[in-house]
Formats: sequence, C-alpha cells, structure tokens
Amino acid sequence: MNLLAGRVVLWVIAFGIIAPIVIIAGVSVGASKTITFPPTALSLQWYQTLLTDPDWLRAIVTSLVVAVLAAIISVLLALAINYALWRTKSRFSKMVFSLGLGPFLLPPIILALGASLFWAELGWYGRIEATIVSHGIFFVTLPLVILSRGFAKITDEVVEAAQLMGATPVKLFRTIVLPLIMPYLLTGFAIVAIISVNEYLIANMISGFVVETLPIKIFNNVRYGYSPVVAAASMLFIGITVGVLALVARTIDLLALLGMTRDR
Repeated sequence: MNLLAGRVVLWVIAFGIIAPIVIIAGVSVGASKTITFPPTALSLQWYQTLLTDPDWLRAIVTSLVVAVLAAIISVLLALAINYALWRTKSRFSKMVFSLGLGPFLLPPIILALGASLFWAELGWYGRIEATIVSHGIFFVTLPLVILSRGFAKITDEVVEAAQLMGATPVKLFRTIVLPLIMPYLLTGFAIVAIISVNEYLIANMISGFVVETLPIKIFNNVRYGYSPVVAAASMLFIGITVGVLALVARTIDLLALLGMTRDR
C-alpha cells in the first residue's frame, strides 16, 4: 500500500512537471496567433520568427554570451578558491569558501539590489559587462561545491608520488590535479551556463532593459502583448537545458558526480 501511494505521488509530481511543458510545446507549434491548446493547425512559423527576427536573435546571442562568460568566471573563481583551500587548508581560504556559499543563502532580490547600486555608483549600470560579472560571482556557489568534491578525491598518496618523481607545483596541477577535476569543472561550467541563460531578476535589476537577454525579451513580449513566439522561446530554453545536460552526461556520470548511486 505504501509502495502504491509512493508511486501515485511520483506520477502526480511528474504530471505537474510535464503537463505545462506539453501545453507550451503545443502552443509553440500552433498556427493560431492566440493561446490555443490543443492547436487546431500545426505550424513552425513561431520558431521561424524566433530565429529570424533581429530583436529575438539579438536577445538569444546576448544570453549565450552572458552565460558562457559568466560560467568561465564562476569556474575560475571556484577553481582558485578550492585549489588554495586544498593546498594550504588555511583559515583564510576556508573563510573565502564560506563567502562563496553566501549567494545561495541570501534572497536573489537582495543580491540584485546590492549589485544594482554598486554598478550604478561605478557607472556601469546598463552594461553587459556588469551582467556578466554579476552572474559569474552570484552563481559561483554551485561550481564551488561541485569542485570541492573533485578535490576531495585527490589523495595524498597520489600527490606524494608525483612529488617524489620530481613534479613541480605547476606540473602537478597540470598533469595530476587538472585531469582529475576536469569532470567537475565541466559540470560546474554547464550548470552555471544553464542558470545564467534562464536568469531574469539579476539581469533586469543590473541592466534594466538596456541589455535585453532572452528572459527579459520574453517578459517584455508578454507585458506589451502576448505572441506565441514566447512559447517557442520557452521551448528553446528547455532545449538548451536538456541539450547541455545530455552533452555533459555523455562524458560524465552525473548521478555519481552528485553523490547518487544506481540501483542494480
């Protein structure tokens, strides 16, 4: 009975997740200019508009640029902090690690407001650089934690063996540390990129509507007159997320990386 109840709960949760996606997908391939589900006729015109309209293309490119550069910043920061903590185990590096966990402990609206005031004082409000740096710093928590798992797997025996063979600190990092943590680096990069592509609040409060990322473009479209192209853009979000995770999963066991085990 408990097993049946558990399955029912899981199916209800799955339905609640899948149903909105099915509706959005149906609207995105409908020929109607209004929200119609199920679609009375099929058409790919909204995807064509999404990929040919200069305004939508600009928003897509801006989001991808912000996501990639922010992910690079996050991963580099997380790598530097974890490496310092792994090498020195000093109180200062532990304090910096704790600070890196801060963005996930505070409400996003507080972080966005503080960053908005900071960039305004610096004269960078409304610039894409401010959005990139803010995303890179605020999303550092995930790669920070993920990379800490990677460094925890580097045993002292491996390091001592490399040192006995004459490896310098630079060579040790390049030939031992970096290959061992590479799966964690790629995972951290992918997750930050996905979050950045889908993030709205921070980008909006830091750049207003000057730097129009895809989430901001969708909000503007809904605010000033709904068009089914929004559904196509939403499906693009889903496609990017699934595609990136699938690409990462081809080379990395995500379940094992996240500390989960497979049932046999």
